[in-house]
Amino acid sequence: MRIGFAVPVSGSWATPGNMTRVARRAEELGYHEVWTFQRLLYPQGHDMGPIYRSVHDPVVTLAYLAGLTSRIRLGVAVLNIPFASPALLAKQLASLQAVSGGRLDVGLGLGWLPEEFAASGASFERRGRRGEEFVPLLRRLWTEEVVEHSGEFYEMPAAYQDPKPPTVPPILLGGSAEVALRRVGRLADGWISSSREDLDEIDKKISIVREAARDAGRDPEALRFVTRGVTRIRSSGAAGREPLTGSFEEIRQDVDRLAAKGVTDVFHDLNFDPEIGSPDADPEESMRRAEAALEALAP
Repeated sequence: MRIGFAVPVSGSWATPGNMTRVARRAEELGYHEVWTFQRLLYPQGHDMGPIYRSVHDPVVTLAYLAGLTSRIRLGVAVLNIPFASPALLAKQLASLQAVSGGRLDVGLGLGWLPEEFAASGASFERRGRRGEEFVPLLRRLWTEEVVEHSGEFYEMPAAYQDPKPPTVPPILLGGSAEVALRRVGRLADGWISSSREDLDEIDKKISIVREAARDAGRDPEALRFVTRGVTRIRSSGAAGREPLTGSFEEIRQDVDRLAAKGVTDVFHDLNFDPEIGSPDADPEESMRRAEAALEALAP
């Protein structure tokens, strides 16, 4: 099991100084990876909660942290495919892979908030088909000398896009419906579960991805299964507690149970705790709790 930690990207604690403190301390403690996430908009009157109200751009954040760390991997879970062209995203991520020394993990999703699609000039319909076209084209831009493409969603004249990344970043896909899970098995290097995933049943979805990979002639053992750990530090012994909510010891036991279910990577994400990842939270208290969690949950 590889253990990661999410850097502060949401709410009052998400400052450059705190991002640096968390990423560097995670690297010192032997964490495998640090993670970010994407939120373009918070529609007025929406009830999605305070964690999405104020969120930094994930790619810019990782580029900043790439220059302040040397070993720890840098992940985004996830960038939504419809919000950028394959050519633009391939260029940005190739540069990030270069400046980070090949430490990038690319999580991609299809998006779910209609207002973000409207603001991006993208259609909400046929998102899955768009993803089917996007992922192979992204890889081609990273590996082929000349790329020419004519598809349902994207047109590209024969062109070079250089420099290529020093190594091709792993592509991990999100999604929870069966059709999305089977897409992961056919196209991706692994799966990233959402913040709303039922972790008690996650092995069932892992099995679907593995089966789809096997059906496509791919090695299911080579895939990564990454869980966004919506980690909430609370008193121990709470009745009916959710996985990754409780004392440090309870959370470590939950991580062991996830490993037994086939999860290969867990990253603890305190941004999704409304007591921490909110614009109204006390940033000093949030950092105090985050640094205690970094120490207690270190691999």
